[in-house]
Amino acid sequence: MNKRLSKGVFVYLLLLVAQVTPLCGFTQESETPENSPHIAELSINGPIGPATTDYLVRTSETARENGARLFVVNMDTPGGLDAATRDIIQHILASDIPYVTYVTPAGARAASAGTYILYASHVAAMTSSTTLGAATPVQIGGMPGQQEPQKPPGQKPEKTSQEAEPADSADTDGESEPEKQGGTAMERKVINDSVAYIRGLANRHNRNADWAEKAVRDAATLTAKEALAENVIDVVADNQQQLLAQLAGREVVMASGKQQIAAETTRLPVVAYEPDWRNELLSLITNPQVAYILLLVGIYGLIFEGYSPGAIVPGVVGVICLLLAFYALQVLPVNYAGLALIVVGALLIAAELFVPSFGALGIGGVVALVIGSVLLIDSDVPGMQVSKGLIGGIAGVSGLALLGILYAVGSSLRKPKIAANQAMVGRTAVVTEVEPRLLVKIDGEIWSAHCDNLLTEGQLVQVVAEQGLVLQVQPE
Repeated sequence: MNKRLSKGVFVYLLLLVAQVTPLCGFTQESETPENSPHIAELSINGPIGPATTDYLVRTSETARENGARLFVVNMDTPGGLDAATRDIIQHILASDIPYVTYVTPAGARAASAGTYILYASHVAAMTSSTTLGAATPVQIGGMPGQQEPQKPPGQKPEKTSQEAEPADSADTDGESEPEKQGGTAMERKVINDSVAYIRGLANRHNRNADWAEKAVRDAATLTAKEALAENVIDVVADNQQQLLAQLAGREVVMASGKQQIAAETTRLPVVAYEPDWRNELLSLITNPQVAYILLLVGIYGLIFEGYSPGAIVPGVVGVICLLLAFYALQVLPVNYAGLALIVVGALLIAAELFVPSFGALGIGGVVALVIGSVLLIDSDVPGMQVSKGLIGGIAGVSGLALLGILYAVGSSLRKPKIAANQAMVGRTAVVTEVEPRLLVKIDGEIWSAHCDNLLTEGQLVQVVAEQGLVLQVQPE
């Protein structure tokens, strides 16, 4: 029964994965001869994470080998992880082929991490009715209770808004930057680092560095037309044809120096490079929701294997899911305290079967599981968090499992006591071997047996007596 249930769960998981995302091969919308000059079209849609970096880097290398002369990256993103964003920017800055980042279609945005990538690109372009900005780092919280650093003796203390005098407004403008920013030392450190980073990108491509700083410090945003007027972007185009027409003859700053985009380049055919199966798989695994589910399936799979030794399927599925989860978690911003709480919570729920505590261990396990799930992904980036609904569903299922365990334990406690040498009497077994000795199987266990009648393999027998480790059986 356990094996059939485990196989059913395994098949269900495979079908679920197949429905979430089909593994597609590397595709191009328009075919061109090998090594033929063309414009490579790439896409960044959704949160920026490790899968985005892998796709952009590997696909651009493939496109370069196939003869790409220009990269056009269509972008619509709410932001992403800092490490992944910096990897993408380093790749763009080191490229010997110009990158044109194009915020499209209408209604799209280049928020947070997208703003940094837009500033790093050799040409920054937007469609009308799109926006960019809000580049303030969101993961800047210091340790609770972190104190401000001590000021040197004699330094003028900060004034609160109630203490500030209107007549001193001119002096206030001259205050040091940390005093004007406020916040903890860690917050100022991250903010200032981000400001210096985006100003460096702006100065490299001669774009508005002051507004870039405002986007980081004040989470400022702009529309496409406002961004063009503020010298934040280079081009506003309603479609790809208009974009390519405005690129001809434009001078860009490459790693090797200034370079001009030739008019012939903009008239090359456009080839769209879609994510291949490897990137689809990486994108699926590194999704925080999927990584969280894989982690729980892996833990519970190993626990079920411990309950039913020899079932094999739960152990195999558990190990595979656990390895995939560990791979995903090592590239995601994970809070290891949350991970430890999830593991401890699952083990406490499992321990309820072996050490009946009338719900104390199980309830503690469910609480630890829920708290650990909330803390697991240490990021406020949209799309890079574990859904509260998913956590609630897991907590509900764990609670039901706990009730089932308590019911099973209570039922076992109400059963009459049976002598140790009579525990197998009345059980049904299957003959697995007749010669050289009789062996029968009961619930996955192999027992030596004795029978006065002639038996055949596969025959059902009933235990009538138990003599040590040898069972007395008879045909059922």
